[in-house]
Parts: sequence; C-alpha cells; structure tokens
Amino acid sequence: MKTQTKRNILIYSVSIAVPLAVGVISALLTMGNMDIYKELNTPPLSPPSVLFPIVWTVLYILMGISCATVWKYRKTDKNAEKALYYYAASLVFNFVWSILFFNLRLFLPAFIWLLMLLYLIIRTVVCYFKVYRPAAYLQIPYIVWVAFAGYLNLGIRILNG
Repeated sequence: MKTQTKRNILIYSVSIAVPLAVGVISALLTMGNMDIYKELNTPPLSPPSVLFPIVWTVLYILMGISCATVWKYRKTDKNAEKALYYYAASLVFNFVWSILFFNLRLFLPAFIWLLMLLYLIIRTVVCYFKVYRPAAYLQIPYIVWVAFAGYLNLGIRILNG
C-alpha cells in the first residue's frame, strides 16, 4: 500500500474516531440520566429515544469525514485552520450539552448552550465551504439535527418548567 494511501486511511480513521469517542464518553457520562427523556413532557414531533444514538452515530461519522477532507488543506488554506478550530469548539459544546441537559437538568441553560453550538457549527460549515464544498454539505444534516434538538430542548423547558 502506498504511503499516501496509508496516511489518508489514518487521517480518516482518526477524524471519525474522535467525534465517535466524544459521543461514547458523553453517553457513558449521561447513561444513568437518559431515562429522563421518557419522564418529561415532550413537544410534538419528539422522536423515540432509541433514534437518538443512531442519528448521532451517523452525524459523528459525517463530521469525521468532513474534518478529514478539510484537514488536508490546513497548511495551504487559512480557512481550513479556522474551520478546524470551530469544529473542535463545536465538539466541546456538543459534549457539554448532554451533561447540562441530562445530568444537571438545566433545560434553559442547555438551550442557550445549544444555540452557541449551532453558531459554532454554522461557522464551521461556512469555513468548510470556502475550503472544500462537499465537506460543508456533509454538515447540513448536523445543522438540521441540532436545530431540531433546539426545538425539543426549548419545548421540554416550556412544558416542564
């Protein structure tokens, strides 16, 4: 196998493994409090709780693929470096949101945190778009899902006080 092919496999593997690891660690830290979703009054269109880990796994994989494609441009395009910064920040915000919502049950602060996460994702996508458009397009489902999560989060806050 060529050196460049091995390098690409490594870049994509690490880039996919990082968000998946963030998701797994977040799930492990909130596992004991996930049943709260079943106890709460939820807004219309609330999906069953079994859907969340499936969707997040797909989104984490798409995030990793996007990151890997942009990573390749980091030395030649200043937008790539900026995009990777926003992406890393969004992973941190993504991780903390679960703790705010599930463990601490701070629904309003979690919603505000989610708005900041959405901002970081949009900034990431704008930078990705300048570097490599397909990487940006892969993030559209993430934006939609986090916006939907915002709707659910706010709905839960309103319906449960």
